[in-house]
Amino acid sequence: MKKTLGALSLLGASALVLAGCSGGGTPAAESAETGDLTVWLVGTDTPQDARDYLKKTFEDENEGWTLTIEEKTWADTADNYVAALSSNDAPDLVEVGNTQAPGFIAQGLFSDISGLQEDLGGDDLLQSFVELGSEDGTLYAAPYYAGSRVVFYSPATYDGAVPTTLEEYVQAGVDATTDSKSGIYAPGKDWYNALPYVWANGGEIATLDGDQWTGGFSSEGGIAGLEMLQEVYENATIAPADGDEADPQVPFCAGEIGFLSAPAWVKWSILAPADAETAPGCPDEAGKDLKAFALPGTSAGEVAPVFAGGSNIAVAAKSDAQDKAQAALSIILSEGYQKILAENGLIPALASFAQYLPDDEITAEAAKAAASSKAVPASPNWAEVESSGVIKDALVKIAQGGDVTAIATELDGQIEAILNK
Repeated sequence: MKKTLGALSLLGASALVLAGCSGGGTPAAESAETGDLTVWLVGTDTPQDARDYLKKTFEDENEGWTLTIEEKTWADTADNYVAALSSNDAPDLVEVGNTQAPGFIAQGLFSDISGLQEDLGGDDLLQSFVELGSEDGTLYAAPYYAGSRVVFYSPATYDGAVPTTLEEYVQAGVDATTDSKSGIYAPGKDWYNALPYVWANGGEIATLDGDQWTGGFSSEGGIAGLEMLQEVYENATIAPADGDEADPQVPFCAGEIGFLSAPAWVKWSILAPADAETAPGCPDEAGKDLKAFALPGTSAGEVAPVFAGGSNIAVAAKSDAQDKAQAALSIILSEGYQKILAENGLIPALASFAQYLPDDEITAEAAKAAASSKAVPASPNWAEVESSGVIKDALVKIAQGGDVTAIATELDGQIEAILNK
């Protein structure tokens, strides 16, 4: 019901990585006859049309009830959400980043919505987001929307055929690399774009056996993927070994990149006006006739698993309007609402609704990539793995020519130590 954050004490992001009790599982008891349902959405990604649709549909279907949307920031999700969701003044329905969901679930802050899973979409839901929104097979945070990585290129910087396999992609990158241009842009700290090499070859970050996580970078598939990645580092890129993925449109617009694997929204950075005061693009130069494709897998016709970012949405365990919150969640996962998201370029939570995405190549390829995406380990300690920088450090060593097996083995040990705390 109507809630405000008020003067709640701030909790740091580290609170999300503390193991706690299992997910909420609050039953959808019947709410009062009247009330106000509070929905927290993050940032401006959700278009106004979708917000209006949610409010009107909910209020039309739930006489005596109103729905209020409060816009939060990503800083709020790290600093304020735990305190708010733990209070007796909790919101009813909340959006969180997909990799944040396991931390909230582990602390018992979300309700069990597995009873709704089939009605919400079942197997049609984006499965990597379902995985991150679940604990022990129980769903607590449903997929909301996704954004995925695609490989950008332009005839101005690459004039060859589109690769059909990951091996062809690497070779094309090697062939296109010069002293002043990366065939494939691959700075060493960009772990998001390193993972597809591991995943496509059958490796994993870590797998859960019972209650213990086992690192997967040193597995046969992990080593094969990292060796392929090292070939890219050594022969297909001039990006700095200790660089990260920030502002990739800058070298792309400078004509220094053949293939750029980046989130689909980077399209708008590339196509921004060349005379923009901040973050100028190159719509008439390297960005002219901009194209993209989903990263191919190890066999022709396959799409490589990529890391997909985006959001999940959950019913707060302390909401005192469980049934109304579930009703609003059902509207958010409905065709009408998700169609609005898709028409605005957000990859919808259900794969079948991709038909409503804008009819352009880049959006279509992003949807294809998202459908084959994978998730990071669904552990409440995952955020600590990210913040520790151990994956980035290992990749830099590989980019600098280090022994792949030794580095992968050490990395697995570091990841296991964090995940198994």
